[in-house]
Amino acid sequence: MILKRTTNHKKTPLLSIIIPTYNEVGSIEKCLTQIQENLGELPAEIILADSPNSTDKLKELAEKRKCVYLQTQKGGRNFQMNQGAEVAKGNLLYFVHADVIVNKNFNADIRQAISEGYDMAAYRSEYTKYPHPFLYINAFFTRFPMIWCRGGDQTLFIKKEVFNALNGFSEEHAIMEDYDILLRAREKYKFKIIPKTVLISSRKYQQNGYWKVQKANYLIMRKWKKKEASPSDLLQTYKHLLD
Repeated sequence: MILKRTTNHKKTPLLSIIIPTYNEVGSIEKCLTQIQENLGELPAEIILADSPNSTDKLKELAEKRKCVYLQTQKGGRNFQMNQGAEVAKGNLLYFVHADVIVNKNFNADIRQAISEGYDMAAYRSEYTKYPHPFLYINAFFTRFPMIWCRGGDQTLFIKKEVFNALNGFSEEHAIMEDYDILLRAREKYKFKIIPKTVLISSRKYQQNGYWKVQKANYLIMRKWKKKEASPSDLLQTYKHLLD
């Protein structure tokens, strides 16, 4: 269901906001509220790409919120985002994690990036709470283009034609799929770091502790870059390292 479409914007590209979910009905409300309250008059739709393994009542929430509900054929964020993109009516795609609060100017920011000639864009990070002061350092470095400073929780905008040309997110990567698509895109397409922030949940750091998360991230990134493990092994290792 299209949330915003007015006769004043017939030539304005439609933005499809795709949110992969797995039992997120208890945490997605703030994300949806921020999106819907800040759409403005620019045309957009919200697609909730729900895992077939979910057991909550997200479908009812989607109907209440007038979002598109899609139960995907396979679980896994890569599969869910790809299937969300398949049903998207827009030629602009915006991938958002369910526990992230988008920047209130996201719709205008994305269209500004397009007008500047960019094909893809992401935001800098800010965290909901700082259980460790070094998280401020993590957030600071997301203004830089190094691959290890990026992540799917910073949200990702991409033109649908570019997404299709890249064959979407790799279906081999059950983890690191966001880094993989950026690496495959960077030689050919223009990527922008929008100089604003999205608000990212720090629940992973609260549950595991800062240094435990940093160690897991370092090990997974190293194994991925050096191709020391298969995508399935990377996922299992990450699950083993973190709660």
